Amino acid sequence: MPISYFEKTKTFKLDSKTSSYIIKIYDEGYILNLYYGATIPDSYVPAREKRPTNASFSLANPVIGENGFTPDTAPMEYGCNGAADFRISALEVRNRNGDGVTDVRYTGYKIYSGKPQIPGLPSSYANDVSEAETLELYAEDKVTGLEITLFYTVFSEYGVITRHVRAHNGSDKNLEIERIYSCCVDYPTSELDMISLCGRYSRERNVERHPLVPGIQEISSKRGASGHVRNPFVAFASKNADEEHGDVYGFNLVYSGNFSAAAECDLNRTTRFIMGIDPTDFGWLLEPGADFCTPEVVMVYTDNGVGEMSRIFHRFYNNNLIRGRYKTEKRPLLINSWEAAFFDFDDDKLVDFAKEAKKLGIEMLVMDDGWFGKRINDRSSLGDWSVNEDRLHGGLSSLIERINAEGMKFGIWYEPEMISPDSELYRAHPDYAVRVKGREPMIGRHQYVLDFSRGDVRENIKKQMYDVIANNKIDYIKWDFNRNISDAASAQLPPERQKEFFHRFVLGTYEFMDWLTTTFQGILLETCSGGGGRFDPAMLAYSPQIWASDNTDAIERLAIQFGTSLCYPASAVGAHVSAAKRTGIQTRGNVAMWGTFGYELDPRKLTEDEKNAVREQVREYHENYDLIRNGDLYRLVSPFENRYRAIWEIVSADKTRAMLTIVTKLFENGEYLILKLRGLDERKMYKNSLTGDVCSGALLMKAGVNLSGVANWDGSSKVIYFDEV
Repeated sequence: MPISYFEKTKTFKLDSKTSSYIIKIYDEGYILNLYYGATIPDSYVPAREKRPTNASFSLANPVIGENGFTPDTAPMEYGCNGAADFRISALEVRNRNGDGVTDVRYTGYKIYSGKPQIPGLPSSYANDVSEAETLELYAEDKVTGLEITLFYTVFSEYGVITRHVRAHNGSDKNLEIERIYSCCVDYPTSELDMISLCGRYSRERNVERHPLVPGIQEISSKRGASGHVRNPFVAFASKNADEEHGDVYGFNLVYSGNFSAAAECDLNRTTRFIMGIDPTDFGWLLEPGADFCTPEVVMVYTDNGVGEMSRIFHRFYNNNLIRGRYKTEKRPLLINSWEAAFFDFDDDKLVDFAKEAKKLGIEMLVMDDGWFGKRINDRSSLGDWSVNEDRLHGGLSSLIERINAEGMKFGIWYEPEMISPDSELYRAHPDYAVRVKGREPMIGRHQYVLDFSRGDVRENIKKQMYDVIANNKIDYIKWDFNRNISDAASAQLPPERQKEFFHRFVLGTYEFMDWLTTTFQGILLETCSGGGGRFDPAMLAYSPQIWASDNTDAIERLAIQFGTSLCYPASAVGAHVSAAKRTGIQTRGNVAMWGTFGYELDPRKLTEDEKNAVREQVREYHENYDLIRNGDLYRLVSPFENRYRAIWEIVSADKTRAMLTIVTKLFENGEYLILKLRGLDERKMYKNSLTGDVCSGALLMKAGVNLSGVANWDGSSKVIYFDEV
């Protein structure tokens, strides 16, 4: 069984394909973390519950303090504030007396097959109850009546453990949650590197790796969204860990709002890590009998390096997070009008796009921003989701009929969470905008944020969108989110609940997305936020693909896509061939093929050579669709570590085909390059599509393949296939 309880040692053991996790119930009900790492047969790790104390300054429960135990240094499974644990806290609840001392102790447990969903929040799921097993650990603060449930679900075949927390007010007085993280892990060492994804607009998810140092190191967002700057992903790696070797622990928060991931290295050179909702500007008034649930953290451990950690995330998200029709069904190959036309289009121009795109084998036209209200630029009409018939002569139905007549599907753009000051909706309901009473709100991109914490606001936008979508044949929606949240307050929340706004906003967005995807189940939803500003696993629960970045330059996309791949699968990475001219269309296509693949250009402006290249790319897209979406990704040469090249390989699950992509950023004259492939079957024989050579998987992985002279000018690229013969 993946989860076991051992009465003799009072330990719980969670076993997955790659890891073991051991929890101990210590004296006086303290819950301790004894072990997280490679799979072991043991159910108990001796002497892990006690660590050196800090002389007289380490405090303890009087009953067990003389045993050498103190919460100050012990590996607490869920560290609380104010009760002698002085490290960063996962939980702090202000009680009826006004103090923030929180001290939860074990009261019981439950083990069962399957996995529960989290009320109001997206999370991973078990396709069958036999696929997962769940442990619920119960704890209580007997002084305040706060009851805590720690949830652990083991997906044993993946090497994945998911965690979240539920708080229940079992008292007859209000409690105020000030911080409640989704997970807490105590490592017995600080000799680890911390890996995170940082960036900015158009440079999302660059890989940052640095050694842990004494004190607290944190990545976080308080933008109201997961954001361009930091991503809710962290990994800890042993010093020698690389793509193929070494201990790696990965954590990804299934949440789209403000988050925090913090590690503290303490006086004993041990490390505590916590991940969850950012406590800045957060609070939750927990009334008697009420519950609060945290978002989920997905935890992955492997001793086979960063690359294997990534592949575990990819497999898990493809099979146990992404859902709906397009989890398995082939997605249409699309062309988006944005970079081709921006706001300069009408129905005739879009039909011309469709005619040319269809000749190239493209299957769907997406009409981006500018089709609604009086929208002629980005200064008006967000919130007015009615068709601009001055632009679309004959209306939307006429346009769609004309597009469909060309044999093309049709998609449309929305930004549901936003409102323009110059809009009919704002003039009628200025209180719908997020703002603080008495303050002039900040403005970004000439727009405000709609208060999606309010049900009446969501219902207004739902009705507008329903009237359009239900009465037109729409196959795809791009959902955008083009500014962060400032002036955070809601006109409908009382003062004592204003700190709930950010989380209520995110819950409102999830409720809306759930409505949209269940009401219109045939639609393919792709989310976006100024490019990749809300690229997180929670979005994947509603949209199987996310626009990775507004930066479509092929060379700069290398770093964006390499970083994104640390935890997100190729099937989720929105990537298009654009008209950006730094590289030829072949390289633009080869880079975009590592993703959902599509086009972002005016097809009428392509030369005959470029049109032929597009037809070949479309053929390759169809031929390799399953390989790219379901295969195992190997990052062979990273653009973060090599100024000359980036190289990656995708291997089919049955190891019968591999796709090797080489992109040259700067050509190095006279280069001699031997590259070892990965992930093949040593016993199989493979044919090299470039040279015709037939070699064993063993040779290709141990002796390597000669790539000298391949893609031998700046900005060039090459794809080589290795097929079993």
